[in-house]
Amino acid sequence: MSVTPFERDIADQDEALRAFASSSLPESLGELDLRRFDRIVFTGMGSSHFGALRSWRRLVAAGLPAWWVDAGQLLDSPELVTGQSLVVATSQSGASGEIVSLLDDLSARTLIGVTNAAASPLGERSDIFLPLCSGDEATVSTKSYTNTLAAHERLIDRLLGKADRRYADFASSVGQAPDAPILNRVADELAIDSMPRLAFVGYGDHAATALYAGLITKEAAKVAAEGYIGGQFRHGPFELAGPGLAAVLFGAAPDARPSVVRLAKDLVATGATVVLVGGLRVPGAETIATPAGDTVQQLIAGTAVAQSLTVRISRARGTVPGDFTYATKITTAL
Repeated sequence: MSVTPFERDIADQDEALRAFASSSLPESLGELDLRRFDRIVFTGMGSSHFGALRSWRRLVAAGLPAWWVDAGQLLDSPELVTGQSLVVATSQSGASGEIVSLLDDLSARTLIGVTNAAASPLGERSDIFLPLCSGDEATVSTKSYTNTLAAHERLIDRLLGKADRRYADFASSVGQAPDAPILNRVADELAIDSMPRLAFVGYGDHAATALYAGLITKEAAKVAAEGYIGGQFRHGPFELAGPGLAAVLFGAAPDARPSVVRLAKDLVATGATVVLVGGLRVPGAETIATPAGDTVQQLIAGTAVAQSLTVRISRARGTVPGDFTYATKITTAL
């Protein structure tokens, strides 16, 4: 089988991460005093927005008034942004429809734009432009997403006055192939089901990976998968459990919170196929141990698992991984 553009972009993620790590941050970031803003709003759409989830959580943990609201919701509720707000808008293309529509409303605010395209509407109209340095991308978000995770980590480190880290180390998290036999078994199970059920669940920062996995599985493998933030899965979607459901739990480390362990056990008891990403062991579940490292390295490693599973599901179902049927790379329509 020939390697698809989607798979080539996956393989290029380590190089893209190193390119970002070697880039310079805007000096003006060091001049921002977060305490002078009445609120800090993180916005974007799709995987660009998911990549900012940890940034929002970090600022909330630091006692700052931060919000994480997708750009579509922000268009519906523009009052959330005041003249004293800091807006961090992430768009890998810098030209998604909702972001472009927001730019006029944000003209009187302080805007940090995180994008891969300096010449895009977002890149040109940002007060502070943070380039992703992920290079061209052929199809579904891969290296642009992992670089978004790295960019936000570096951004928040700088805004909180943290010392710079070895951001190039993030590249090592995508250099190891996820456990192929486990992922192949899951893909084969989904291939023989006319109505496959696939759920991704992530707690804390790992919720971003679950949301990203649900998105790219729909885009790149044409399977109706969903991502859930923590306990959301128990409120209704748990009725999808039982034989035929494949559930992938991200952030399932050996020291995972009790609710992760409990959900894994309860899903196994229904007869669902359960995959734990992170090293946690639960009888009846499959485990994919990811490399030890800081939180962002764990997020990138989980992202690599999601991408690998997506490729395998697509091939098992006889489709071309990452090939668009109806959508386009940049969503400009509202």
